[in-house]
Amino acid sequence: MQEKTKIRGPLTENRRIIAIGDIHGCLFSLQHLLEKLQLQPLDQLVFLGDYIDRGPRSKEVIGTLIDLHEQYSCFFLMGNHELMFLRYLENRDPVSWFYNGGQATLESYGSSNGLDFPEEHVAFIKSCSFTFETGHYFFAHGGLDPELTVRDNVKYYQPEDFCWQRVHMRTSFLESRSYRWEKTLVCAHTPVPKPVLLDRLIAIDTGCVYHENPLLGKLTAVILPEREIVQTDNLD
Repeated sequence: MQEKTKIRGPLTENRRIIAIGDIHGCLFSLQHLLEKLQLQPLDQLVFLGDYIDRGPRSKEVIGTLIDLHEQYSCFFLMGNHELMFLRYLENRDPVSWFYNGGQATLESYGSSNGLDFPEEHVAFIKSCSFTFETGHYFFAHGGLDPELTVRDNVKYYQPEDFCWQRVHMRTSFLESRSYRWEKTLVCAHTPVPKPVLLDRLIAIDTGCVYHENPLLGKLTAVILPEREIVQTDNLD
């Protein structure tokens, strides 16, 4: 492992921010994307959630993220798949999580029920935040209600709701660009053939795990404030 170089502290716009979309157990895609990004010591990495499920190597992805956090300033968002996993640990009802790719996660851990996952990995997932915010950006896995300001979104919605929101990705809003929030939302969650780069919306889930779909199958990062897109094809 490289010598630790990260600077501790809150997410700031004084240094480069790199947001990375849904990984879903695609370890080799993540590794290749990180190589292409040519990370610098002062970089801040914002992972937008959905690290597990569907893809074949969720365990290795979580391990990689934990190691990466020792080297760089990393900020991890809670995705709806992490949320489903934590709910499963609480109620042991497998229906929702298994239906949405949880079985692949169990297989990657060699576990029959997920109740024997490494404590460090469970603690990592529990530590993920629902949102991050800077002066000009709002980061969430799912998104925001496009008809409310940022402050009203935070006021009227529960934190978990930001893992699931998709309304802002409807064609009517994408075409009209009528978003009431006053910052640029950076999100993932909703697969799109190419990144959405609007004034107040950046959406970068390009469906890495869905490589059988010719329109998807890429892992995407966006470098801020330049809005430079860096991608890799699915390699798993």
